[in-house]
Amino acid sequence: MPADVAESLWLLAGIVLLSELTRRLLTGALADTGLAVYAVELVSTLQLCCCTHELKLLSEVGGVEPRLALTLTYLASVVHGLTFAGAFVNPSVALEHAYRARLPVRCALQRIACQFAAACVSRAAVRALWELGLSDLHLRHKLLGFRCVTPIRAPLHKAAAVELACAFAVQTAITYTRAVEEKYRVHAVAATITTVVYAGGRVTGAVFNPALAFSTQFPCSGNSFLDYSLVYWLAPVLGMISSVLLFDNIVPLLWRNSTSSHYRPLEAKKQK
Repeated sequence: MPADVAESLWLLAGIVLLSELTRRLLTGALADTGLAVYAVELVSTLQLCCCTHELKLLSEVGGVEPRLALTLTYLASVVHGLTFAGAFVNPSVALEHAYRARLPVRCALQRIACQFAAACVSRAAVRALWELGLSDLHLRHKLLGFRCVTPIRAPLHKAAAVELACAFAVQTAITYTRAVEEKYRVHAVAATITTVVYAGGRVTGAVFNPALAFSTQFPCSGNSFLDYSLVYWLAPVLGMISSVLLFDNIVPLLWRNSTSSHYRPLEAKKQK
């Protein structure tokens, strides 16, 4: 295993362990205040953003081979799924729960605020970690001035379509695995995430999470804030909405219509 990868894995493990310890401490300390859920949302989103920054650095500056990068994406997704303790870490998921009336709108907006706050904190946190020069990879990135170039490698309409499709696929996987036992569900969702990263990563980075994109993509040079908002905010939300509307409304309607049309000829034969 390359030295850069090994050092980054140790750092990722440290981030996850520290996040898990913080989650448990805050959950216990805030148990009677009603604020524990927001603390968990904040810490979990911070964990996601910091880990993604390091994986992104490995891929872009470390030059790890795509197969290894996808393997790390899958493993990180599984670990996140097992440790997030009910946190959404994605504004689109919070909005979906609000739409289904599983969560009050005010609570959903507060959790989204926690997600974006964590995204902002993660920018400063990872930069401070990289400043320490814990690995040759970090030192090289520091020498480059922590430079970040836009991951959008297509016209905006195509990039937005890719993010929309990625969000659609992940939202569908999340929705249709909710009844599955958690230890199996995380692998199904992680496999979906890895697949969309493989399919769309070369075009936009395949982020499909507005808060995560605000942390990892918005600071990059090469596109305007409006461009990033269209690709990484609007498109994923539309992808989530498309999934919900398709499988909650359109598919059941088509199924009812096809079923009723199937039985009409049978009823006509009986009347004859």
